[in-house]
Amino acid sequence: MFEPLEPKKGCCTPPRNNTAAADAPTDAVSISCCEQKGSTDRMVRLEGGKYLMGYVGPEGWQADGEGPVRAVTLGPFWLDQTAVSNEQFEQFVQATNYLTESERFGWAYVFIGQLSKSKQRKLRETKTVPGLQWWYAIDGAYWRKPEGPGSTIKKRMDHPVVSVSWNDAIAYAQWAGKRLPTEAEWEYAARGPSEGTMYPWGSDLEPNGKHRCNIWQGNFPLTNTAEDGYEWTAPVRAFRKMDWGFYNMIGNVWEWTADWFSPTWHGTESVATRVNPQGPTTGENRVMKGGSFLCHTSYCNRYRLGARTANAPDSATTNLGFRCARDI
Repeated sequence: MFEPLEPKKGCCTPPRNNTAAADAPTDAVSISCCEQKGSTDRMVRLEGGKYLMGYVGPEGWQADGEGPVRAVTLGPFWLDQTAVSNEQFEQFVQATNYLTESERFGWAYVFIGQLSKSKQRKLRETKTVPGLQWWYAIDGAYWRKPEGPGSTIKKRMDHPVVSVSWNDAIAYAQWAGKRLPTEAEWEYAARGPSEGTMYPWGSDLEPNGKHRCNIWQGNFPLTNTAEDGYEWTAPVRAFRKMDWGFYNMIGNVWEWTADWFSPTWHGTESVATRVNPQGPTTGENRVMKGGSFLCHTSYCNRYRLGARTANAPDSATTNLGFRCARDI
């Protein structure tokens, strides 16, 4: 019988464990390596400036390096209103014949609840992730068939593309004439005009009893009551638009950012960490922001603005997507 883990363990997205593929694309890509002339349609222009980034408090995860709260200054930039949708990613694939890393590896991670009971029983001994038993490595799962063979996105074209790696996100961004946002840019956009709040709309997760994001309700990971209206992903424009015009920067899917992950790099006062910071120059994992439909207060409450986590650049799961930025 499936046994849930104790609360407050690590994050809910598993890595590929550094599996290698001979033709997998390199992840040694600078966020500013390519000329950015992509369309700014469905993007929001942000003028930048100084804001307070990070979080320190009882809700935070110190080991993730959420703090210190620090004043960061950014220049102007553009950011997509929404996460990249299945429809947009399909246009990219049709134009380039690009194969995602999940297709090259031949598998991706699928959440237990998205699989039939019979498949769960059949694969439990060989395909689950130690310590994260709600994730199954499913052969044939990729962005077009996110739950594996037999699944489809035909009725989810306006949902965020998932099962895409950081390297896949970079490939799409370059094709679109854009780039991935830095962690600092992403958090600035998500915070909007407010400072010091837990969420873009304030510090109450459900103001006036209204759901403002797609996260887990019920008993994680066994029962999802979907009280917010969505059991898994929601359309990229679901829920109320945020103050600066963005959608779903909290919950729905984790979003890749450009930065290498470090829990300590930004703790040092310097121009590099405080003015247009781009993260460490090297690392093993890339920063992800925003949380996903799997986040729940009993386990992974990283749907807060200051929260952060990371994964290997070649990893892909059914709760991980991205949005793009562009220089001005």
